[in-house]
Amino acid sequence: MKLLLIEDNPTMQATLKRSFERRGMQVSTCGDGARAVDRWFAAVPDVVVLDLSLPGQDGLQVLARARAEGLATPVLILTARGTVGDRILGLNTGADDYLPKPFDLDELEARVRALARRPRNGGRADEGAELPEFCGMRGDGQSGAVYHHGKVMDLAAREAALLRALLVRPGHAVAKERLFESVFPGETQVQAEAIEVVASRLRKKLAPTGAQLVALRGLGYLLKAEA
Repeated sequence: MKLLLIEDNPTMQATLKRSFERRGMQVSTCGDGARAVDRWFAAVPDVVVLDLSLPGQDGLQVLARARAEGLATPVLILTARGTVGDRILGLNTGADDYLPKPFDLDELEARVRALARRPRNGGRADEGAELPEFCGMRGDGQSGAVYHHGKVMDLAAREAALLRALLVRPGHAVAKERLFESVFPGETQVQAEAIEVVASRLRKKLAPTGAQLVALRGLGYLLKAEA
């Protein structure tokens, strides 16, 4: 099971990460509310454990933005705010479960596993399913491959990650920051300009497809069909 833990307290984050990993889960972490949705998009997990008190954006803002952008991953809110009103607000914003602090680790694990077992359509448009076809291309969310008229395209892993992110909504700009998280997840030492190198390589490989990779200054990149 892949779990995203959004918690800004270093001690709590380390404790929960260690506990979940001992229980056989693959855990990624984020301590900044402003970056949480981008991290979520970069590698969609099976379950998100979300604290409400976060820097940058609070947990409810993170959740509302994620749901507005189509992320359907089950979310368990984990917080010191334990009033009925807070629970109702969290559930109405899009949470699937709510566990107030302090809590029992065994109960937390049981609730997380219960959420992971719920049937759903997937965490995002390109996770676990084929993306809509565009210029004869389609991405496979399970294998990570991109096909052009039924044949696997010869793409490096980062080129394929960039193309899949753009195929979610062809014709719409995707911010560089989000694309960077998709192409270089968790690689904090990589310079932001590295996405431009990947885009340049991908642009050449798109020539036979009739699709163009367009850079929009200040906005990011988009895919469009050649006129």
